[in-house]
Amino acid sequence: MTQLDTPQRRRGPAALGRRGFRQLTVAWVFTNAADSALWLMLAVWVKDLTGSDGAAASVFVALGLPTLLAPFIGQLADRVSRRSLLAAGNALMVPAVLALALVRDADDVWLVYAVTFVYGAMGYVTASAQSGLVRDLLDDDELPGGNGLLSTVDQAFRLVSPLLGTALYVAAGPLAVIALTGACFATTAALLARVEVVETPPEPSTDARFWSELSLGLRHLLATAPLGALTVALAIATGATGLVNVAVFPLMEQGLGVDPALLGVFVSLQGVGAVVGGLTAARVLGRLGEARAVALGLATMALGMMPLLLVGALDAPAAVTLPLAATGLAVLGLGVPWAIVAFITLRQRMTPARLQGRVSAATNIALNLPQTLITLAAAAVVGVVDYRVLVAVTIAGVLAAGALALRAARPTP
Repeated sequence: MTQLDTPQRRRGPAALGRRGFRQLTVAWVFTNAADSALWLMLAVWVKDLTGSDGAAASVFVALGLPTLLAPFIGQLADRVSRRSLLAAGNALMVPAVLALALVRDADDVWLVYAVTFVYGAMGYVTASAQSGLVRDLLDDDELPGGNGLLSTVDQAFRLVSPLLGTALYVAAGPLAVIALTGACFATTAALLARVEVVETPPEPSTDARFWSELSLGLRHLLATAPLGALTVALAIATGATGLVNVAVFPLMEQGLGVDPALLGVFVSLQGVGAVVGGLTAARVLGRLGEARAVALGLATMALGMMPLLLVGALDAPAAVTLPLAATGLAVLGLGVPWAIVAFITLRQRMTPARLQGRVSAATNIALNLPQTLITLAAAAVVGVVDYRVLVAVTIAGVLAAGALALRAARPTP
C-alpha cells in the first residue's frame, strides 16, 4: 500500500490524498471521455445507415457479448501487472477505433459491430484490472469516497460526452467522433503507464488448476454473504434494463415524437441525476450500509422509469411529456451510482487482493450477460411488442430486485 502524501488540509474524498489514485482519476477522465462519446454515436450511426431499430439495438448486443470472455480477462488481470494491462489495452483501442473510418454504408455495419465487440471487451479489461488497482491504492475507509469519485467522473461524462458526441456526429459526421475517441484512448494509455502504485504481486500460473482458478471468482461471490444475494438482485435489475435499451428508440419516436439522434440529450439528462448520485454515494453508504444502499438505489431507478411509462399512456403535447420524461431520467440516474458504488465497495472489501480481477469478472458476467440476452430477445420482438410493455416489465423487474436486496440487508438470525 502506498503512503499518503505529506499531510495537509484537503477537501473532498480522503482517497485524493493518494498520489497514485489522483493519477488514476485523471486517466479515468480521458477514458470516460472516449467511452461516452463513442458508444451512443455507434447506435445512432447504425440507425441512420440501416433505418432499423433492431439493427441499432444490436449495437448494445455486440457491446455485451464480450461477457463470454470475462472469466479469461479476470484471470489475466490477476496474473499480470494491472497497470500495464490497462495501459496496453487502451493503446490497442486506438487502431481498433480508427478502423471505423472504413465504414461507408449499410453493407459495412458488420465492422461497427466488430469494433463494438472489441470496445466492449476493453470494458471488461478495465473493470477487472481497475478493481484490483483501486484496492491496492486505497484503504478500506477510503473505498466509498474513492469509488464514489470514480463513479461521479463516469456519470459526469455520461452527462456531457453523449450530448457532445452526438452533436459532433450531426455537425461533422462520424469521422470527427472517431478521431476524438482515438485521441482520448491514446492519452489514457500514456497516463495509466505513469500511475504510482505498489501492486500486490501476481499469483503464479497453475495450469493443472486452470478451470478451478477460473471459476474461483464466481464461487467467492456465491459463498460470501451478502454478496451472493446482492449479485442476484443486480443481475435481475440489469437484465430488466436490457428491455429499455431496445424500447428507447420507439419511445422517442412514438411516445415523445423526437428524432433518435437526440438520444444523447436524454442520456445527458440521466447523467444529471447520476452525478448527484455519485457525489452523495459515500454519504448514503455511511448512513445505510452497502446492502440497504443497493436496495435504495434500485427502488430509485424504478421510480425514475415510471414517468417513461406515463409518457406513452398520456395523450399530451411535448411541452408536458418532455419535462416528465426528463424528470424521470434524472431520478433514474440518481439511483444507479447508489446501487453500483455500494456493491463495488462491499465486493472490494470482502475480496482478497489477488482475487479482485476474477471476482470483478464474475460480477460482470452475472450483471451483463442477462442484460445482453434480454436485449437480444427484445430487439427481435420490438417491432411487434408495444414499447410500453417493455418499460412496464423493466419497472417490475427492478422493483423485485430492490426487494431482494433489502432482504439481503437483514441480519441473519
